[in-house]
Amino acid sequence: MAYSGLARFIEQLEKHGELIRIREFVNPELEISEITDRISKLPGGGKALLFENNGTPFPLLINALGSENRIALAFGRHHVSEVEEEMTRLFRELVIPRASWWEKLRMLPMLKEVASWMPKKIAGRGLCQEVFMGRPDLEMLPVLKCWPADGGRFITLPAVHTLDPENGIPNVGMYRMQIFGKALTGMHWHPHKTGAAHFEKYKASGKLMPVTVTLGGDPVYIYAATAPMPENMDEYLLAGFLRKKQVRMVKCLTNDLYVPEDVDFVIEGFVDPSEEPVREGPFGDHTGFYSLAGDFPKFHVTCITHRKDAVYPATIVGIPPMEDAWIGKATERIFLSPIRLTMIPELMDMDLPFAGVAHNIAIVKIRKTYPGQAVKVMHSLWGAGQMMFNKIMVVVDESSADIHDYSVIARIFRDNFDTRHSLHFSRGPLDILDHSSQNCGFGSKLGIDLTRPFPEEVQHRQKGNPWAEWKLPATGLRGMLSPEFNSPDLKKHLPFLKETANLCESLTLPVLLLTVDKNERYSKRALEEALSKITGLDSFWAVVLFDHGACLDDLFALVWLLGGNLEPYRDISFIDIPGNGNGRVMLVDATIKTGHHDRFQRDWPNIVTMDNATVAAVDLKWPLLGLGDFLPCPSMKYKPLVKGQGAVRELV
Repeated sequence: MAYSGLARFIEQLEKHGELIRIREFVNPELEISEITDRISKLPGGGKALLFENNGTPFPLLINALGSENRIALAFGRHHVSEVEEEMTRLFRELVIPRASWWEKLRMLPMLKEVASWMPKKIAGRGLCQEVFMGRPDLEMLPVLKCWPADGGRFITLPAVHTLDPENGIPNVGMYRMQIFGKALTGMHWHPHKTGAAHFEKYKASGKLMPVTVTLGGDPVYIYAATAPMPENMDEYLLAGFLRKKQVRMVKCLTNDLYVPEDVDFVIEGFVDPSEEPVREGPFGDHTGFYSLAGDFPKFHVTCITHRKDAVYPATIVGIPPMEDAWIGKATERIFLSPIRLTMIPELMDMDLPFAGVAHNIAIVKIRKTYPGQAVKVMHSLWGAGQMMFNKIMVVVDESSADIHDYSVIARIFRDNFDTRHSLHFSRGPLDILDHSSQNCGFGSKLGIDLTRPFPEEVQHRQKGNPWAEWKLPATGLRGMLSPEFNSPDLKKHLPFLKETANLCESLTLPVLLLTVDKNERYSKRALEEALSKITGLDSFWAVVLFDHGACLDDLFALVWLLGGNLEPYRDISFIDIPGNGNGRVMLVDATIKTGHHDRFQRDWPNIVTMDNATVAAVDLKWPLLGLGDFLPCPSMKYKPLVKGQGAVRELV
C-alpha cells in the first residue's frame, strides 16, 4: 500500500486502533518527549501519538513506527516477515547463475517489475508545494527540544537529499538538524555518511552544496532514509519496492534536487563548504547517552513549502526501547537475505537485541561445516556495511532453536562458553556515538564463539566443558561463596563494594554481579586480589562490575549498560583461581570510566534522563491526555547513575 502523505497513514493507524489523539496543549519543549518516552516503553511499543495542540499550526505525529504492527502497516503488509520473504525471493532470482538464454529470458517479467519501482521525475508542482512560505521560518514548525541537556531544538526525522557532484547520483540520509534561527540549522552528518562524502567533494570544488530536506510523506520514505543501502543505490528504489509503486519526484523551487511530490514539508537550501562550522549539540541520542557537542556544517534555508494538510513527523531517541529499536528490527529482517545470498551463505539468522542499540550487540546463527567458521563470519560481518560498527558479536550454530529467545541464548552460553577459547578480540571502526573507546570511532571488538567445537578447535582444551553440567546448588549464592564474601571484614577492606547479585537463579548462568562506588577509595586491583582469595569464586566463570546505582535485578538495563560502557580489550581481564578446573574467572568491567581510575581521557556522557520539573508537569497533566492508566517516568530508574545536570558526566 502506498500512502500519499502522513494524513493518509494516520487514517490507517486510527482504523487499526494504533493511534491516540491528544487534544490538550502539550509543550514541544520536553513535555512531548516525556509523554512519548512513557508510552514507547510499553510492551509492544505502545501507540502512535498525534499531538494536535502544540502551539503551532501543524499537528505532530510521533512513535508512528514504534511497533511491529505499525511498521507492517507502513509497509502495507500484515507482518514484516512478508517483506523478508519478498526480499529473499528477489535476491535469489537475481544471484542464481543462468545457464541458458531461455532461463535468462524468464527473468524479464521480474526485471520489468523491478523497473516499475524506479523513481520517476515528473513535471510541474507536487502536493508538497501546495503552500509556499513567503519567508522561510522554521519556528512555525513544532520542533522538539527532546531532553534537558540538549543544545536546543532538533528536527529528528529529516530525509536529507544531496547529490554527488562528480557522477550526479542522489542520496537520501537521515541526519539530525539543530535549529539556530528561522532559516539556519546544523547538518549533523558523520564522516562515514554519504552526505558527508558529498560535502567533501563540494568543499574540494569550492562550490555551494545544494541540500533539500523533506519531512513526512509515505512512511516508507522515513524508513528508506535510515536503511543501510549499498553505496550509489537510490533509496527511493527501496521505497518503491516496499510500497509496490514508484515514487514520483518533483523538482525543488530554489535548487535542482528532486524530492517525492507527496511529502508533507520541503525545506530547501544549501551548505557553504567554505563557511566556518557551527557548534552543534549536545543531543540525547539513541545509545541512551548524550552525544556531545561538535562542529558541523551550517544549512541555510532558502525556501519552505508544504501540503495543505501537512503533519509534522518527529521521533525521540534515548534509553531503549524506543521507536528507533523497532525500525532497527525491521532492518534486521529485511536485509538478512541480501547479506546471506551475496556474502555469507552460511548465515541462517540474526538478532539485534533492543538493549544493544543496533550496533553494540549482535547474535548470529550459522550453519557450521568447518573449524574456525564462526570467526570467519565475525570478520565477514564486521566488513559488511553498517555491521562494521558492531562491538560485541555472539555466534551460535544451527543446533540453536530460536536465537530471538534470550533464554535459549543463556542456555547456549552455559553449554558452550569457555573463557579459554570462546573469546576473539579484534579492532576496527566503531560508531561515532560509542563513548567507551579511548579513540572516537575506533576501538576493540569482541566475538564470542558459542558454536559446538569441532575436534580441530579443541585439541588443546581439557576434555569437556566444565560448565556444561553446571547447576545451582540448593544453598544458592551463599552456599557457593565462602562466608567471608559477605563478611564485614571484606566490606571494610573493600569499602567501595556495594551490592551483589547473580544470574544463577534467573538464567542458571554462573555469573556474579557486583556494584562498586568508584570514589577515591576505589581500586580495581585491590578488588581483583580480594576476589582471587574468595573460596568458591571458581563456581563462576564471570564477575561483572557495574556502578553503584545500577539495578541488578533488571537484566535488560544491565545488558544495555554492558554494551554501552564496555571496551573489550581494556575492560575484560582474568582472575587466576588456583585449583579451578577452568583455570580462571573472567572479570568484565561495565562501569563508567574516569581519568583517575581508568586513565580515560575523553569526556564521559551522562545517561539521558528527564528533569524533575518536566516529570512533575507531565504527572499533573496525565489525567487530561486520554492516555489511560498513569505511567511513571522511565528516567527515575537511571537517575542514580547520573552525575550533574549537563550532557557531560561530572566527576563528583
